[in-house]
Amino acid sequence: MALNIPGLVSLSVFFTLTLATGIWASWKSRKDQQNRNPTEMAMVGGRNIHVFIGLFTATATWVGGAYINSTAELVYLPSKGLLWVQAPVGFALSLVIGGFFFVNPMRSKNYVTVMDPLQEIYGNVMGTLLFIPPLLGEVFWFAAILASLGATMRVILDIGGSLAITISACTVILYTLLGGLYSVAYTDVIQMVFITLSLWICIPFALVNSATESIYYTATYQSYQDPWIGKIEKQYLGRWLDDFFYLVLGSIPWQTYFQRVLSAASTGQARLISYLSGLGCFAMAIPSVLIGAVAASTDWNQTSYGLPSPFERGESAMILPLVLQHLCPAYISITGLGAIAAAAMSSADSALLSTGSMFAHNIYRKILRKKASETEVLWAMRSSMLVFGAGAAGLAYYSSSVYNLWFLSGELVYALLFPQFCCALFAPSTNTYGSAAGFLVGLLLRLLAGEPALSIPPVIRYPACSLVNGTYSQLFPFKTFTVLLTLGTILAVSHLAKALFQHNLLPRSWDVCNITEGTAILIPLQQVEKQEHLPTTALEENQD
Repeated sequence: MALNIPGLVSLSVFFTLTLATGIWASWKSRKDQQNRNPTEMAMVGGRNIHVFIGLFTATATWVGGAYINSTAELVYLPSKGLLWVQAPVGFALSLVIGGFFFVNPMRSKNYVTVMDPLQEIYGNVMGTLLFIPPLLGEVFWFAAILASLGATMRVILDIGGSLAITISACTVILYTLLGGLYSVAYTDVIQMVFITLSLWICIPFALVNSATESIYYTATYQSYQDPWIGKIEKQYLGRWLDDFFYLVLGSIPWQTYFQRVLSAASTGQARLISYLSGLGCFAMAIPSVLIGAVAASTDWNQTSYGLPSPFERGESAMILPLVLQHLCPAYISITGLGAIAAAAMSSADSALLSTGSMFAHNIYRKILRKKASETEVLWAMRSSMLVFGAGAAGLAYYSSSVYNLWFLSGELVYALLFPQFCCALFAPSTNTYGSAAGFLVGLLLRLLAGEPALSIPPVIRYPACSLVNGTYSQLFPFKTFTVLLTLGTILAVSHLAKALFQHNLLPRSWDVCNITEGTAILIPLQQVEKQEHLPTTALEENQD
């Protein structure tokens, strides 16, 4: 296939427009920075982001390249179908739950990052440990986004994936460095408009293509493959529920989410942004569902793609760009490419900004350089974004393994960070000992459950664990089970440790985490009442 010059030109225009918007937003942030904290401006937009902008950037954070691509892929796959498309509902519920339960406690103390309450309750050492899973998750996420974008450009434009990765990474890093959250938020508006218009423009052409049968018929009747509505077999119900809870609850403790709600001017606006962006995430999945249904209803032998089908060639992950390329006119498929590029960049810049913010605020300012100036923290943030961005771009060349690593790190955030985050906000009586024990239990249980995508065999075989084609598959909802055990461990060990030290069952000199600091030694109630009736001099003698 020859180089697609019109597509390359249109994509260059999109990248230029995005970069120009980011530069303009950085100028606007500097203009609004007078008499304001510069690091707070970069990290949470000076807590003055307009509701309209906040809604767009919160929605764009979740509606990324993986979101629209994987939604179409799941609908298309004969073994899955629409009933396995959980992300739209899962993310929508996650944003609603986040707005209802988590926004107020986070904003009431003017936190800047999701790690702040964890460091406040459990200390800097545990805060550093708990920083590792989301750091890995964001870096691998950035790398997976770049790899997906590179593969898409290779399909439609016939250009090298490495070139696409390099250009995308440089563009995202540049405007994020310049303007922080302001640049990310305003470019998200442009990107959301591109995603919405581009996909909806492509859909009518794909639906009426002569090679495509009616998606209403193929939803429930077999045509070229099984019905795209899909089904959930009884033995897979546990896994379906596990994945659903993972999407709903595991999507909450991420800096990319709280960076948006903490940037709003008030708690009411933050909740409104969270609720409306949940609806936006759900609505943005509709074009991808339709494209996946079209792919499942197409006789690929009548298209320029030919046989075997994308599923038989192992190219199901690229079904969205394949539909755009082979079922739409060339000038229309170019607009679809703009949607994919916009979706990828809208999530990539959010991941980059969140890692830089957490490192600068929670690691550099609170641990490495406690007396650092605001300017120094700002430069630490920019330097870390350069390092993380370059590292993610390097990892993007190993696309399949990077995506699997991101998925595993995301599960670690669910298993390790979500229980800790809930305890820090709603059970402040928990302490560092419980946090450390919960971290260890959650990490061991998740790793010992194995990971087929990374060829890690399970040591713990939960009920219904089955061997399929030489690979063990856990059908038991072990991720959610791990979360519950981690939560129980944090609560139980915290109260046990506190009781052991307060009742002098363990020497207080062993309390290296100082959980009993400032608490008095317990005196029997009868002795207190007896002392209350003693004369002052006698009481002083008794205390001596």
